[in-house]
Amino acid sequence: MQTFSFAANERKFFGICMVIGVVSLLAIYLTDDPLHSRFWSNILQNGTLFIGVAFISLFLYSAKIIAYSGWHVQFKRLLESYSLFLGIGVIIMAILGLGTVFGFHSLYEWNQPHLVEKDVIIQGKSPFLNWQWYMFATIVFGGSWYFVSRQLRALSLKEDQEGDMSFTIHKKMKIWAAIMLPLGGFTSAAAIWLWTMSLDAHWYSTLYGWYTAASWLVIAVAFMILTIIYLKSRGYYPKVTSDHMHDLGKYLFAFSVFWTYLWFSQYMLIWYANIGEATIYFHHRHEHYPFLFYANVAINFLIPFFVLLRNDTKRKNGTLIFVSIAVIIGHWIDFFLMVKPGVHYTTNKILMTTGAESAAAELTRYTIPGILDFGVFIGFIGLFGYFVFTSLAKAPLVPAKDPYLEESLHHHVV
Repeated sequence: MQTFSFAANERKFFGICMVIGVVSLLAIYLTDDPLHSRFWSNILQNGTLFIGVAFISLFLYSAKIIAYSGWHVQFKRLLESYSLFLGIGVIIMAILGLGTVFGFHSLYEWNQPHLVEKDVIIQGKSPFLNWQWYMFATIVFGGSWYFVSRQLRALSLKEDQEGDMSFTIHKKMKIWAAIMLPLGGFTSAAAIWLWTMSLDAHWYSTLYGWYTAASWLVIAVAFMILTIIYLKSRGYYPKVTSDHMHDLGKYLFAFSVFWTYLWFSQYMLIWYANIGEATIYFHHRHEHYPFLFYANVAINFLIPFFVLLRNDTKRKNGTLIFVSIAVIIGHWIDFFLMVKPGVHYTTNKILMTTGAESAAAELTRYTIPGILDFGVFIGFIGLFGYFVFTSLAKAPLVPAKDPYLEESLHHHVV
């Protein structure tokens, strides 16, 4: 039975990352526009990314339990640890929610009464786009996900301590997993509509929930690949073989293609549905963020598609590490494009109405991430990594009494 030891040098590394994040946030705040839009949008961008990784890890874990999956069991502690980050993620999003209540940020156009009173479209959406729904989705929906993650974790540890020859504990896990799948499917869509889609309050997309979930899943799988390869380098997971890595590589490949399909489907609405709101949404990003607009597709589709298309590349640590790092950065850029343009548009409107034209002009030029933005991302990686490694150290790394462990130990891909 392997027990993970969270080494001092790893704690130091993640601690340094968090310090970089805090310093970057402080520097952004001190050099920001009058509304501190860059500061708050960085928290929103990274907060939604990492709470999404936690959520989709729980969703994937639940799906595997329901599907009688066994190949992943050796490293299911990673999925558990990732999903437990939901507790921190909910706190971060609740802070942003309090900003909509008390007005200490101006991220959302629908939360600006002087703008809404002149906008009949947003007025029509006001029964949903309001701070009450925002807080409800964050605390109740997010809290319910965290509650399920705690239940599955507790049953998993109980199973490890007592054994489960009669599958009694595992049947209880299936009940919670069966609850999580529809609960997560419906509530995550509503939450992400409020958190990020409503930044462009005139726009809507029925694919947005799927699109965001696909992005979360690609990032989560990439983090899982990097974590497993690192832990194996330290002597852990000796029986996780190239066959397991091959399947994770297939996940990375397949869901990168699926994400591209959803991206293209949303983009094509401009032509085949003639939806004006969709045209404005993509036109704004294409015209003002051209480099990121094309880099987003190039990094998140072309790299994983052409590198992982060959079967053998999914078994090579070098190519898996390269693609995983690329898509993590790529989907962080994707979240940048999901968040920043809407925030900039709203901030510009507010600044222009208050006569701060020079500040608005300066903000318009901010169309690519800066060093400080990457610094905030590094800080969130440090927070996530520190939490995950702390969680891994609290339980046996391999669940010795999971009834499907043997299937994982003898997993073979033809």
